[in-house]
Amino acid sequence: DDLARESISALLGETMRVDPVQEAELRAKFAGMGVQMPERNVKQATLIPSAQVLSNPIGTAPGWWVEKDGHIIVAMPGVPREMYRMWQEQAVPRLRSLLGSSIFTRILRVIGLGESTVEERISSLLPSNNPTIATYAKDDAIDVRITAKAASKEEAERLVATMEAQARQMLGSYVFGVDRDTLASVVGRLLLARHQTLGVMESLTGGLLASVITDVSGSSAYFLGGLVTYSNDLKAQMGVPREILEQYGAVSEETAIAMAHAVRERLGVDIGLGITGVAGPDPLERKPVGTVYIAVEGPEGGITTDRAGRRMNRSDNKRLSVYAALNLLRRFLEA
Repeated sequence: DDLARESISALLGETMRVDPVQEAELRAKFAGMGVQMPERNVKQATLIPSAQVLSNPIGTAPGWWVEKDGHIIVAMPGVPREMYRMWQEQAVPRLRSLLGSSIFTRILRVIGLGESTVEERISSLLPSNNPTIATYAKDDAIDVRITAKAASKEEAERLVATMEAQARQMLGSYVFGVDRDTLASVVGRLLLARHQTLGVMESLTGGLLASVITDVSGSSAYFLGGLVTYSNDLKAQMGVPREILEQYGAVSEETAIAMAHAVRERLGVDIGLGITGVAGPDPLERKPVGTVYIAVEGPEGGITTDRAGRRMNRSDNKRLSVYAALNLLRRFLEA
């Protein structure tokens, strides 16, 4: 960003100037989007004498590759998807050529354990220098990154594979995917492999679960749709027995089970998922904020879970409930 460019410029004692070639390419990008480039965006075309451009294939802000006095600085835009491609496609190959060796990284994606617990489980691997292993808390998971450097790509991959096998043994079924996998993409692959369809009935998540599921390209092959039944009346209209709602309440394991069954019947899908709970900020039916009940029903039976008493804000409760629902579905499909 602006501060990074200015800081690098000040550190090296070099003046930033607009590069005519970069400015022309930048204006062409905006023209291709059918909009006129704001003049303030010209600053994205600035360079210093020691900097080379790292092009941005999916955004407007380029990165910098700076070499001076035997040191290298790599500056990239902060938007994750732009930074990831720039790093993988441009920065990593340059670094490999300079190092005269290959670097290989594998990321294990973990859910259901906190970062400190993950570190405790893999503690015997942490002192390793090659490969290295480290944990990173992400929005939807804990990432365990294993990186090795070797004379060849094959040797680096072999080193990583050995440690990956050890880490998987320590973390077990809490590992749900690798690299850029998401819970939604993993669930999608499992459904496709089983030739099964999915439908959801949501209460507290208000459609967020269906939205996350459909973030995966091609999800229409297995996800038929969802019902947002926020009120008890609509729950009953969609097939949840009123006697269950009256006896156990909207926020209950029994209601979640009934929702999973009802959506399976209503939409004619192989697998139904029901989720209900208290997003907050106030308790409901004497249930504390963060209480969540999730149920999955398939042709061969069902599975339920609850996640009670996590007092977070409303949006975080909804988001984490979606991840909990997808993880429960994953466990059901992998059983």
